[in-house]
Amino acid sequence: MVQSFRDTLKSGKFIITSEIAPPKGTNIEKMCHHIDLLKDIVDGINITDHQSSVMRFPSLGGCLYVKEMGGEPILQMTCRDRNQLALQSDLFLAYTRGIRNVLCLTGDAIVVGDHKQAQDVFELDSAQLLQTIRHLEQGTDLGGNELDGGVDFCAGAIVTPEANPIEPQLIKFEKKVQAGAEYFQTQAIYD
Repeated sequence: MVQSFRDTLKSGKFIITSEIAPPKGTNIEKMCHHIDLLKDIVDGINITDHQSSVMRFPSLGGCLYVKEMGGEPILQMTCRDRNQLALQSDLFLAYTRGIRNVLCLTGDAIVVGDHKQAQDVFELDSAQLLQTIRHLEQGTDLGGNELDGGVDFCAGAIVTPEANPIEPQLIKFEKKVQAGAEYFQTQAIYD
């Protein structure tokens, strides 16, 4: 059985995760091949959520395949495409399907992607999405309504340590810590 990502974090061992971009379409053969190659050698597999604002197969769908194939999925959720209703309901679906790890992202602006006519949502940012998850874990939704069944996620965020200037990143980092981030991921760092 795969060790939970949360337990791996607590173990103190050096953690390795990988990221897979889902296909632009329904041919999931290559994605599943990558999952199969990685599932036994990494501690978690991130499935991107419309990376660089390019529309693709959904992160949640990819995470379901990671889970079915025996890997440990990390659901990437961007706030760019969903309002608070959609974010909360996607978290409920993920939880009921055994997805326990979430990487909270604000998301790239639509203008960098392939659907420039689409509308940004950005009702929440990544720190507010972290707060939303912690709120749901307390048994109520963002509207203050009691939940019929709860969630318990290992939720994290990103940080960009190579940013120049670094000060804005440190401010965002602190906000995410205060919002309840359990882990942070970075892009590959070569310096």
